[in-house]
Amino acid sequence: MTSFFQALLDGFVQGSIYALLALGFVIIYKATQVISFAQPALMVCGGLFSYHSMSDWGLPFWPALIVGMVLGALLGMVVERVALRPMLGKPVFTLAIITIGVDIVLRVLANRYMGANPRPVSFPNGSVQHEIFGLVINQQRLALIATTTVVVIVLALFFKYSKAGLAMRATALSQEISLAQGIRVGAMFALAWAIAGGLAAIAGTFVASTGAGLEQNTWVIALKALPAIIIGGMDS
Repeated sequence: MTSFFQALLDGFVQGSIYALLALGFVIIYKATQVISFAQPALMVCGGLFSYHSMSDWGLPFWPALIVGMVLGALLGMVVERVALRPMLGKPVFTLAIITIGVDIVLRVLANRYMGANPRPVSFPNGSVQHEIFGLVINQQRLALIATTTVVVIVLALFFKYSKAGLAMRATALSQEISLAQGIRVGAMFALAWAIAGGLAAIAGTFVASTGAGLEQNTWVIALKALPAIIIGGMDS
């Protein structure tokens, strides 16, 4: 029985990565009605931002994670502004294809930066293990679960109580009515991409802190979040 719950805990840890990525997919879809296939590249780039902050700037893990989130959010906003904003009004299928192109471009650039060498992010005392009700979990995985929980709570409060969150929810319900109410729909699109980029950066950083680190095929992990989106629902 213990082995079952241990496997369940390990799956929950991996599911935390998928949850962060799935949230990015869903937030962009709700705000823009476009399925973004650029999330894998945003995850890899966000992880590389954190890696660069630690290896070249000497930042500890948590400040490096914050830097990665900020730069990931900025990258998401740039993608929306440069690649998608000029195509507003085009069929949704066209916009989805553009996100695939963005994903390919960003991943090519990231792979050229990485080369053949993995890029690991060192988590402080990550191998230190804790025993909870007979279940064993190391400190890095415990931090991942805690971070994901905090992020989900913060997002829930943001969408329920903040002015920007309410504006994003209104935009998701009806872009036309939102425009009539004075909501800057374009700004909401950019904010959705920024949030998705920040979430992808968190996921990419924790992926880089496990195993060998970021590699040229790490982007595949983001595609595994798609079943979570299907189960949870794109409108959820």
